[in-house]
Amino acid sequence: MEQIKNTGRATVRIGYDGRVHKTFRGQRARERFDHEVRVLRYLEERGCPFVPRLISVEPEQLYMVTSNCGRRVDHLAPERQRELFAELETYGVRHEDREMRNITYRVADGRFCIIDFEFATILDDGTGRPVTLTP
Repeated sequence: MEQIKNTGRATVRIGYDGRVHKTFRGQRARERFDHEVRVLRYLEERGCPFVPRLISVEPEQLYMVTSNCGRRVDHLAPERQRELFAELETYGVRHEDREMRNITYRVADGRFCIIDFEFATILDDGTGRPVTLTP
């Protein structure tokens, strides 16, 4: 597996099959894991086509496997970045870390995608209130 990220908060690796393996660790690891899983399931239910899909979740290990959304983007016009994150909000989620590092490009369909939902906000969970983990 190719290691993509190794920080105090998470380890991310890409498997030989292209799947993304993420292990949470550090401060609030359990909460961040649970929240990212919740957000990804929420987006999948709404048919959002430009975010990772959960393949496997192992709560006891704080480990998940997702589909691959392509390679990270090095350059993207600020206006296009704003458009991508605004499009995400039409699916009911606001990304709270709107940085280039959370945008990828999927060559298979020429689509920019968004990743890393640990601190995203579900704008309305059906109760009329937002669900967030923002520190």
